[in-house]
Amino acid sequence: MGIATFAAQALEEFQSTAAITPSSRFLAQAMVAPLRLPQAKIVVEFGPGTGVMTRELLDGMGEDARLLAFEINPRFIDFLREEFPDPRLEIVPVGAQNVMAELAERGIDRADAVLSSLGLSLMPHALVDSILEAGARAVGDTGVFTQFQYVSRVRVAEGRAAYYDVGSHLPHHFRDVRRRMVIRNLPPAFVYECHGARG
Repeated sequence: MGIATFAAQALEEFQSTAAITPSSRFLAQAMVAPLRLPQAKIVVEFGPGTGVMTRELLDGMGEDARLLAFEINPRFIDFLREEFPDPRLEIVPVGAQNVMAELAERGIDRADAVLSSLGLSLMPHALVDSILEAGARAVGDTGVFTQFQYVSRVRVAEGRAAYYDVGSHLPHHFRDVRRRMVIRNLPPAFVYECHGARG
């Protein structure tokens, strides 16, 4: 069900899904591992899609933790609400760049962890910077932010393919950026672990 939903949406709206298959459990585990979930109270997810990362987050979180999942694709929103009737999960149907306003609306100052599966290579530079700045502000000095990018690192802009490395953007927003490769994913991916918001 999840793969079928993802594949249909990927074919229709590749610009927003940025992938042709859901992430593997190996990639999900690598994304979640740095987040210190057992101690986290407020967790944020950017771009949950069909919930591969969402499931891993919920499995690692405590019973009193909250997960705010930012998803703008209506089909994925409906799927997530049906697939995860977990009271700890709240689907937030707005763009990730609005995370600070959404946290403030709920009386939350900071997130303990932010996991992003967004396809940043398919987004305009200004939007990428807005999302990364918002993610950095959300975790502040003490939280952890993770982002992945496929090893191909291809960006398509104005009909042209070009090399793109999100790792070159992350140090503008975080003081400490670490990278590891996950081979057991289609395609393989880099996972970036980020600490210490700048500014």
